[in-house]
Amino acid sequence: MNISQAIAEAKQQLGTLSDSVQADVEILLCHVLQCTRTFLHTWPEKKLTREQLEHYQSLISRRRNHQPVAYLTGKRGFWTFELDVNETTLIPRPETELLVETALEKIPADSGMQILDLGTGSGAIALAIAHERPDCTITAVDQSADALQIAKKNALSLALGNICFIQGNWLQAVPGQQYDLIVSNPPYIPEHDDHLSQGDAQHEPRTALASGHDGLDDIRHIISQAHYQLKPSSWLILEHGYDQQAAVRQLFEQEGYHEITQVKDLAGHARVSMAVKP
Repeated sequence: MNISQAIAEAKQQLGTLSDSVQADVEILLCHVLQCTRTFLHTWPEKKLTREQLEHYQSLISRRRNHQPVAYLTGKRGFWTFELDVNETTLIPRPETELLVETALEKIPADSGMQILDLGTGSGAIALAIAHERPDCTITAVDQSADALQIAKKNALSLALGNICFIQGNWLQAVPGQQYDLIVSNPPYIPEHDDHLSQGDAQHEPRTALASGHDGLDDIRHIISQAHYQLKPSSWLILEHGYDQQAAVRQLFEQEGYHEITQVKDLAGHARVSMAVKP
């Protein structure tokens, strides 16, 4: 079977599994062949070996069971680099790049700020900030030791030495420390939301996705505690659900934060909220 035939067969098997079937089958074949997607289109008649075809078909079979492409390849593109990911980490989403962009606007290039990333997972946010602001020191916290191992591996691969990783539960992991900026993409899906049992989400760690009956338990905790560990006039920046804008604003107001600002994604939904320490 050649490249073109293998792709056509895989697409037929996956059907309407996702909105990105073409990309899914091509990324998985690139993973097997260790090539680029350009190579696939340039050499569609190239034959696969028996071993390559069997490997590819096994990945397609696993994808049919909704296993995320990122977990099948062990990689996910984020910001300007590719990260290692596995079943212990949340798969970085494109919308989280908005959180990074928002944070970078608050961090002068040569500031040397102390920055805290809560719930770092694969390290995506911390690594992007560390890469763009090498004079800053980033502390990345996660409760999962397995996730931190992946984050540390990613930092090593990217040769980023301005990050330290700490295992612990939110701000309890860094008692008494003060930061110039705190950033977080915490769990924010309601625990009984149907989306948790659909698509890629059913294979991702539930603790990285769900947070209480309304999805706001962890956000409440962070907002209520963060101001004790923010320096004066410093920002707390959070990612949240597309429909949680009003609720997050209210939580900031209840805790006395000011300069509350909410940033919309390309779809026009407020997905990032930030405010200054009360």
